[in-house]
Amino acid sequence: MESYKSEKLKSYDVDHKKLLVGFAKYSDAEQYVAENGGLLVEVGFLDGNDNPVLTNAGGLMDKKLHYLADAGPEYKFIHSGDPAFKQYADELQKIKHDMLKYSPEEKYITDAEFETAEDPIIVLKNNHFESVTSRERSKYLKQTKVYEIGVLK
Repeated sequence: MESYKSEKLKSYDVDHKKLLVGFAKYSDAEQYVAENGGLLVEVGFLDGNDNPVLTNAGGLMDKKLHYLADAGPEYKFIHSGDPAFKQYADELQKIKHDMLKYSPEEKYITDAEFETAEDPIIVLKNNHFESVTSRERSKYLKQTKVYEIGVLK
């Protein structure tokens, strides 16, 4: 029974092997390995481009995390799978609603924006909101080192 969405996985060729990344949770990658074989690995996108390298620098395997972004001590990336994400997303929605003065009907419809956005990441700088981006775009921001759990086949 697949809980991960295989159509959302991104494939790369690394050392003549297929590498899959984009798992929504660490357990989804574990489940993928159990059902389809392969080796659970940590992947780094370290050069500001879409060039994956095998690494253990993010410590994802030990922490059982699926995603980590590091752009230095002043930045914090909060992934949609992070428990703090909902709190920040709710606050951002309240601010947006207050600024735009939506009608109750519009508020109901727009509440789904963070839910349906493609893998959203909230970016904080010095603990203040800076932007919302996607997991994919986080690879290209602010010389960020992005680590993801992957499966090598």
